[in-house]
Amino acid sequence: METTVIYRVDGPIARITLNRPERGNGITLDMPREIAACVERANLDPAVHVIALSGNGKGFCGGYDLVASAERPETGVTGAPAGSPLDAAVQAGNHDPSGVWDPIVDYQMMSRNVRGFMSLFHSDKPVVCKVHGFCVAGGTDMALCSDLLVIEDEAKIGYPPARVWGTPTTALWAFRIGVEKAKRLLFTGDCLSGREAVQWGLATECAPRAELDARCEALLERIARVPVNQLVMQKLLINQAMYAQGLAATQALGVLFDGVSRHTREGYAFQQRAMADGFKAAVRDRDEPFGDLGPKTSGVIK
Repeated sequence: METTVIYRVDGPIARITLNRPERGNGITLDMPREIAACVERANLDPAVHVIALSGNGKGFCGGYDLVASAERPETGVTGAPAGSPLDAAVQAGNHDPSGVWDPIVDYQMMSRNVRGFMSLFHSDKPVVCKVHGFCVAGGTDMALCSDLLVIEDEAKIGYPPARVWGTPTTALWAFRIGVEKAKRLLFTGDCLSGREAVQWGLATECAPRAELDARCEALLERIARVPVNQLVMQKLLINQAMYAQGLAATQALGVLFDGVSRHTREGYAFQQRAMADGFKAAVRDRDEPFGDLGPKTSGVIK
């Protein structure tokens, strides 16, 4: 039983919908596992040709749901046994800097999440991701692990935690948009609008919110006309280029660095601000110096 996503099949299209709209579809430890299970169901269904990934509510995904772990370190949010590596890993973001930090505990948790996200990348069948409203921080892991991205023209997509408290664990930015553009985004934590995402080669097309569903459905229907065996071969062929370029090694480094970034002097300061005044206040302090304009403003990059 899925608790964070909805799975259904419409003829040749399997649909995975993030379903935590009250939390901006914030990522929990259950979500990557449930996505992977849904991808497996779609791959084993001979009637399915293509997978559609989307989100309910006002946006696709606002990243990890960090309120519990950042604001209330005593709260267990993993569902794993107390004291287990998984439970300890979630609390690692609230680690006491006067004590010893074990980076492998962080690695165990985040690499587990990456395996869930990468089920979209490794899926036999193509995955088309539809983004509306916003797709930021950890939400970009799912979008970039998908094969094609259709995005609302005024949506906001990017990785603001590059400024403090995070590195992209799936590490796909350079593979998707090239080294120079990836550096431009990750050196600043800036976001792209949907229009810019198309211009930068991150998304295949964009559309106003009122037309987004229709544009995405048209693409899904065209892909669904192709035999499954052809789709599987084309995807394997193209993905092999990223395997050959060292994607697995890059992701391992990204996962380790993500843990490190939460245990720097600035990372601890961010955590303490979240604990004292709330996670939103900490994010506001992080982003205000950059003059971020928000998800409904086109031309977010300045």
